Amino acid sequence: MSKKIVTFGEIMLRLTPPDNLRIQQSRVFLANYGGSEANVAISIANYGGEVDYITRLPENALGENCITELRSHNVGTRNILRGGKRLGTYYMEKAVALRNSEIIYDREGSSFTDLQPGMIDWHSVFEGASIFHWSGIDASLTDGLAAVCEEAIQVADEMGLTICCDINYRKNLWRYGKTASEVMLPLMQHSDILFGSEGEYAKILGIPAPGFDSKSAADGIDRYAYDSFCKEISKSVPRCKHIYIALRNVLSSEHHTLAGALHSNGTTKFTRVYDINNIIDCIGVGDAFVGALLYAHTVYDDDQKRVDFAAAASALKNTIAGDYNMMKAAEIESLVEKGESGEVSR
Repeated sequence: MSKKIVTFGEIMLRLTPPDNLRIQQSRVFLANYGGSEANVAISIANYGGEVDYITRLPENALGENCITELRSHNVGTRNILRGGKRLGTYYMEKAVALRNSEIIYDREGSSFTDLQPGMIDWHSVFEGASIFHWSGIDASLTDGLAAVCEEAIQVADEMGLTICCDINYRKNLWRYGKTASEVMLPLMQHSDILFGSEGEYAKILGIPAPGFDSKSAADGIDRYAYDSFCKEISKSVPRCKHIYIALRNVLSSEHHTLAGALHSNGTTKFTRVYDINNIIDCIGVGDAFVGALLYAHTVYDDDQKRVDFAAAASALKNTIAGDYNMMKAAEIESLVEKGESGEVSR
């Protein structure tokens, strides 16, 4: 049986001021490429999984650089479309001490946002694949892209693929006249695997979240509250077999606690709490969770192992600069096996 995974989304140029400068202070920016579903694909490939990435890139040097970057991480690029006018960009100002991070998107009119139904041959894209992954960012950008997501999901369903959705709610992106719930809820009904933070589930489904408030690795999780929360989610998306929730408590810009939960077969499994000090870069932490859970679904049958691997990968991403999780599967498994300590320091 094939274990190939297909992810779909926009890869962008990330520009970051160095040395914790604010955007208006900097005359030099560090350049990286990243985007949620590309980050997921790179994580999967980094663990040794087979993955293809689907997007649309301009026919210029930036588009070529993106393809070179993806190939350098062993991500399949043969189905990437070329065309359109420009590569999407975002500016990332890192959180420092009391200052929150700030992101400025410059992606309107990009090659990806101009995609329309009928432009991608999804039957060809999904040939030989077992899992299709998409996210709410794709559907948030334009009405046309929401229709492309629906088109892809329908073909994936027809071809018998497992469908994974990351809610990936970004309030600043939903600007074309429809609410996130209005668009996402019907699309999520086709999901076999769902991922989101508790706040994202609450936003889309209207179910109050318990609120994760652990302050250290020694603190526990309110298992009864989250089991009840997961059961309410399951009622809203009855087809979904695996509901993953990322739990995070931001104590300061450099100190977070993190855990994970997975609801399947009527029961909820929990990871230990990770206490993460001296965070280097928290961009892509959710993507690291998703990449790890998708890889775990191809190598583990045990749900506890799947969610443990995903949460450990997400915790370790906080120690790595840039959008991608550059940890190997053996390094993540080593953290899981330590068991007795949830501290992640640099």
